[in-house]
Amino acid sequence: MHLMALFRRFATNRDAGVAPMLALAALPLFGFVGAAVDFSRAASTRTAMQAALDASALMLSKDASSMTAGDLTQKAQTYFTTLFTRPEALNVQVTTNMTQPQAGSYLIQMTGSASVNTLFSRLLGQSVINLSAKSEVSWGIKKLNLALVLDNTGSMAQNQKMTNLKTAAHNLLTTLQNAAKTPGDIKVAIVPFATDVNVGTGNVSAYWVDWTDWEAANGKCSSTSYTSKSTCESHSKVWTPSAHSNWNGCVYDRDQNNDVTNTPTVAGAPATLFRAHQAANCPTSMMPLSYDWTALNSKIDAMTPTGNTNVTIGLDMGFQLLSPVEPFNAPQPAPDLDKVIVILTDGMNTQNRWSSTESTIDARTQKVCDNIKAANIKLYTVRVLDGDVTLLQGCATKPSMYYDVQQASQLNAVFTSIAQNLANLRIAQ
Repeated sequence: MHLMALFRRFATNRDAGVAPMLALAALPLFGFVGAAVDFSRAASTRTAMQAALDASALMLSKDASSMTAGDLTQKAQTYFTTLFTRPEALNVQVTTNMTQPQAGSYLIQMTGSASVNTLFSRLLGQSVINLSAKSEVSWGIKKLNLALVLDNTGSMAQNQKMTNLKTAAHNLLTTLQNAAKTPGDIKVAIVPFATDVNVGTGNVSAYWVDWTDWEAANGKCSSTSYTSKSTCESHSKVWTPSAHSNWNGCVYDRDQNNDVTNTPTVAGAPATLFRAHQAANCPTSMMPLSYDWTALNSKIDAMTPTGNTNVTIGLDMGFQLLSPVEPFNAPQPAPDLDKVIVILTDGMNTQNRWSSTESTIDARTQKVCDNIKAANIKLYTVRVLDGDVTLLQGCATKPSMYYDVQQASQLNAVFTSIAQNLANLRIAQ
C-alpha cells in the first residue's frame, strides 16, 4: 500500500485513537523533509562560499608575492566580502595564508567557515548547520629574456618617431624592472639595427668576427695608383689592410642560410662567423642580455637614426642573443623561462649584404621569423606609419601580437600594452 493512501486511511478513520497516532507519525516525516530543505540551503551556501574563495585566491595571486602578511589578509577579506553575499550565512570567518614552498613558487590557502540557521531541522533537534570550504592557488614566477630589436634607420628621425620610441622604451624597461622579483629573473637585450648591426668595437679581437671582407675593403696598396685589393694584387702590388682598431663595430649578414638562423659560431668556419663591415651609417652598438637597468636605459638614449633598413639582420641578431649557443650563450630553454623578441620598424626592407630588392630581402626576413617561432620564442611586431603590413603580420606569433601604429605618439601606449603582457606572462598558475 502506498504511503499517501495509508495516510488518507488514517485521516478518514473516526477512531479516537487514530488521530494522535497520525500526529506522532507525521512529525518525523515532516522533520526529515524539512531537513532535506535545510541541508539543500546549506549546500547552496557552501557552493557560493567555495566559488568566492576560489575567485579571491586567484585575484590575490596576481600581486600576493609583493604584499605584506597584513596587506594579504586585508585584501583577501575585501575580495571575499565583495563576492560572498549570502544573507543566510552567519558567523562568517575567512583565514588566508601564503607560503613559498621553494624559490620562485608560491601557495595561497584560503579557508572559510559559516553557519546557517535551520528552518525545519530544529524539529529534530538541530538548529544550526555548520559549513566550511577551502581553496588553494599555487603559481610560479617565470623568468623572462627579452630582445628589443629597434629600427634605427634614417627615417626614424621623421615625425618624432625616434623621440617617441625612446620614451616608450624607457617606460617598458621601468615596467619590467618593477615586475622583477629578484635580480636577474628579467633580462633585456637591445639591438638597434639599420643595414648592419653594431656588435661593439670591444669585440675587435673576438674569434667570431671574420675580417675577410673588411680587410679587402679597408687598406692601401703599395702603389697609390690602385685603391682596391683586387686591382692592387692583380698588378702584382702589395695590399696592406688597415689596423682592426679602425673598425667601427658593424657587421653585416652572415653567409646564407646562417643569416636567418641561430647557428652557433665556430672558429675556423667562416660561414658561421659575423662579417666585419665598415658601414658608413653604423647604428648604435647593441647590448646583450642584461639586468643593469641604468645601462639599458643609457643604450636607449644613445640611439641615433641613420642608414637603410634590413629587418632580417636585426631579427637574427635578436635570435642569436636569446639562443644558448656561441658566442652569446643565453640560458638554456626551461619551463620557467620565457623568451620574447619585440621588433619595431618604420619602413620597407631596402638593403642587405646581397640585394637592394625589397621582395628578396623580405624572403630572408620571413625565414628568420619562421625560425624564431619554431624555437618557441614569442615574437611581437610593431609597424610605425610605414612598413610591410603583410610581412610583419605574418612574422608575429599570433594576430594580437602585431601592432599597427598610425601615429608616433601612440608608441607609448603600444609599448605599455606589450610590457604589461610580458609582466603577466611571468605568472604561471
